[in-house]
Amino acid sequence: MPEFDLLAKIREKAKARKKTIVLPESHDERVLKAAEILTNENIALVILLGNESKIRQDAEKINVNLQGVRIIDPEKSDKLSDFTNIFFNMRKQKGKEIPIEKAREIIKQDIFFGAMMVKESLADGSVSGSVATTADVLRASIQCVGLEEGISIVSSFFLMVFPDKVISFADCAVNPNPNSEQLADIAISTAENHKKLTGEDAYVAMLSFSTKGSAEHELVDKVRTATKIAQEKRPDLNIDGELQFDAAIIDSIGKKKAPQSKVAGRANVLVFPDLNAGNIGYKIAQRLGNAEAVGPVSQGLSRPFFDLSRGCSVDDIVNTASIAVLMS
Repeated sequence: MPEFDLLAKIREKAKARKKTIVLPESHDERVLKAAEILTNENIALVILLGNESKIRQDAEKINVNLQGVRIIDPEKSDKLSDFTNIFFNMRKQKGKEIPIEKAREIIKQDIFFGAMMVKESLADGSVSGSVATTADVLRASIQCVGLEEGISIVSSFFLMVFPDKVISFADCAVNPNPNSEQLADIAISTAENHKKLTGEDAYVAMLSFSTKGSAEHELVDKVRTATKIAQEKRPDLNIDGELQFDAAIIDSIGKKKAPQSKVAGRANVLVFPDLNAGNIGYKIAQRLGNAEAVGPVSQGLSRPFFDLSRGCSVDDIVNTASIAVLMS
């Protein structure tokens, strides 16, 4: 499944869902161009946040037509007061009370206002980070949108697109050293999202430098424990470990090293034990294996709230918004 075929299929599937995506960073011309494409191709209903007259002036300067795009100014919105009170109470309930005036100033920020729109079901997802840092985007997502029920951690995955297959890699961008419980939740989240985006049943390999007891070490123990937790939480999913990379993806080696495994030799989801392994692994696949890396895609939140690279292209924003539609 070539990269362009996968993304084309994702966009086509998104068109049928009629979902609303909020793009907070309307002061970035890439966002304006992406809003035009998403609207013209009927991929999503788009909401831009910011001063309407300035947004329209900026769009006109770069020949972008925003017809059909909804624009909301957080500072003038009739939802500002409601969002402020909701956010204030959420912080209070978590024992992190802030003055109501500070809550209002926070919610007036485009990313936080977009997060509250997603939380309150006024949008199905948000895509930002072309300007804001990952830390800012994650802060808004965790404080406003919150974690998915039963999931303990926000994580990420890449769709690594090879000429003949798509493999999801996790977590390659967010968590430096997840513990066993967190690693199990990363596996579960990635399995579900791999199926949503590719249509394939997920076969999840919990990667290690050991396969089924070939080595003993506390790092192997972490992966074994994570595998057991994930299997107990979601016995309906195909998750197995600990597996070495070759045993996970090469059929003959999988049969030899882990003959009883339903995953060995056929894995299409690879869960790395830490960020060192994950980040190095996806870059090797990308640079030496010529795989196309689509992502990172955020996961683990109760609703889609995605972080872009600040070096993203217009197409990256469009593709990420399309993925958000399918994951909503």
